[in-house]
Amino acid sequence: MDLTQGTTNEKQKRAKKTMMWFAMISMTMTFAGLTSAYVVSKTREDWLTDLVFPNAFILSVLVIIASSISFFLSKKAIDNQNRSLATLLLLTTFGLGVLFVFMQFQGFEDIMSQGYYFTGPSANIVPTFLYIIVVLHIVHVIVGLLVLLVVIYNHFKQKYKRGQTLGLELGAMYWHFVDVLWVYLFLFLYFVR
Repeated sequence: MDLTQGTTNEKQKRAKKTMMWFAMISMTMTFAGLTSAYVVSKTREDWLTDLVFPNAFILSVLVIIASSISFFLSKKAIDNQNRSLATLLLLTTFGLGVLFVFMQFQGFEDIMSQGYYFTGPSANIVPTFLYIIVVLHIVHVIVGLLVLLVVIYNHFKQKYKRGQTLGLELGAMYWHFVDVLWVYLFLFLYFVR
């Protein structure tokens, strides 16, 4: 397919989606670097092996997957011209995203209650890695929540209709990426100890 063909609208849509792909690839490289550093650091003598993984991190996987499902279903509802259902699903996605962030901080409290700190004289590299990786992911989720607010605002302004959902599609691409990223990070941090 020749990417220079099509209407101006079609070309702009392809360009915006391509830019989103570049952004997601860039984020992937950042987390690949962090997880690689984590693996290399496992050879340290002070590497912790008895840290109990927080239940809040485990439950947050279910929350983030549910948020992806609700976002996906919101687009289906818009395509089916069911505005009230789309509104409910978009607000549900936002609520689940906020719950996810809250659960991440609960996970940090759990780690600290085990006596492991991220900084200071009693800090260890393992919780520090957890903190850096999870906080960086939280930042990306917060950006996703801001994107969701824009999507919800545009939805209330009735900018999305069947065949006119570019903003929603870009928001969904980013949200699903951040969700898949957390599932990867969770599995990595849970099993690579």
